[in-house]
Amino acid sequence: MKKIFKFLGLAFLLFLIYLGYTTYPKLDLISGFSAKSMASGHFIDHRSQEMIEKGDNDIKMITLSKNQIDETGKFATASVYGLKERKAIYREGLGATLINDNFDISKPYEVPKRTKINNNLPFPYGNNEPKDTIFDNIDYDKLNAAVANAFDAKGQKMKRTRSVIVIYKDKIIAEKYDTGFDKNSKILGWSMTKSITATMFGILQKQGKLTINKLAPIEEWADDERKNITINDLLHMNSGLEWEEDYTKICDATNMLFLAEDMTRVQLEKPARFKPNTHWNYSSGTSNLLSGILRKQFKTHQEYLDFWYSALIDKIGMNSMIVETDMAGNYVGSSYSWATTRDWAKFGLLYLHKGNWNGEQLFDESWAKYVATPTNGSNGDYGGHFWLNASGFYPDAPRDLYSANGYQGQRVFILPSQDLVIVRMGLSEEVKFDFNGLLKGIVGSLNKK
Repeated sequence: MKKIFKFLGLAFLLFLIYLGYTTYPKLDLISGFSAKSMASGHFIDHRSQEMIEKGDNDIKMITLSKNQIDETGKFATASVYGLKERKAIYREGLGATLINDNFDISKPYEVPKRTKINNNLPFPYGNNEPKDTIFDNIDYDKLNAAVANAFDAKGQKMKRTRSVIVIYKDKIIAEKYDTGFDKNSKILGWSMTKSITATMFGILQKQGKLTINKLAPIEEWADDERKNITINDLLHMNSGLEWEEDYTKICDATNMLFLAEDMTRVQLEKPARFKPNTHWNYSSGTSNLLSGILRKQFKTHQEYLDFWYSALIDKIGMNSMIVETDMAGNYVGSSYSWATTRDWAKFGLLYLHKGNWNGEQLFDESWAKYVATPTNGSNGDYGGHFWLNASGFYPDAPRDLYSANGYQGQRVFILPSQDLVIVRMGLSEEVKFDFNGLLKGIVGSLNKK
């Protein structure tokens, strides 16, 4: 019996050693994710700690973290079993930033200067309530059933949809929110931010300040094979640079988002593995590298901060949006932008109208075609920082559909042939949420018989 207990004790000890060996390196990422999520959700959208823990942080391993919010200091901390405590600070105008022990919180910082349009127009060209419009061709019973089906029944936790809005011919024809959310709730778009980042290049090109087919302005690449990479290659995610994006483990993407001080440099420092325009590889590091390239287009950091809002975000009345920065003050162009569902819909409408916003052309019509054209190696699934349906990924949706996609099923769908924009925000991906069914139901409701 003693031998059995000794054996079990040894086995348990070996298990603890193995668990520590495999898990301890992840603690920085676990507590980092939790602290950042806590600070952003609470200070940007005013969610309670309990709501964040049961919603945003209800992810395997992340639930191990113990969190605390400091209202006075405007920061959140998280640790796992008392180990690897991480801290995320909130600064008005910049959102929440996950910091390291060397970060000087007393150092002065710049914030974007914003001009919020108040023109007394109804949505979408203003922030007043939209006018009720009834379309004869819409089967509203079918439409509302399709939208309602996107949400969990009471007591369920599978679809986890937070909001859905459907815009047809510039009019809201359906809008629904889950408990705890409404039209004023700001929701993280995750990788939909990539599409925001790309749009800044379309605007700069329209203004004659940049040409995407030119070589990427990276001094560190001047003397090696990377010198041939263009901005176009980066926008298409086929630069050939090494990158691993796998959120189930420690990888380039997780190290960048939860450890790097300057996220614009992480992809920059990676070697080339393929020739440009020959190998498609999805990379959040590339999007942040593009944010760094945008920074180089301006003489001052203040101009860089202002441009995103003055040229796009506030220009189209996305007044709720905030794009968060890293420790170096750069916009995290891969992942961190927050906005209401209605404001995300405005972004989709801008593309539906090929860059024209209430009479003003923000980017050339050709840019909308550019981002929706398949890039080499993507099998018709990806364009210029937008996802495509050219290959029929959604079999019951039009092939001209393209979308801004984000982690956990954030979507801004643009359907030019249907004059539709559909936004779905939530906490589940395709495995647990039927996007094809949602699209099929909504599109099918437009032809009332």
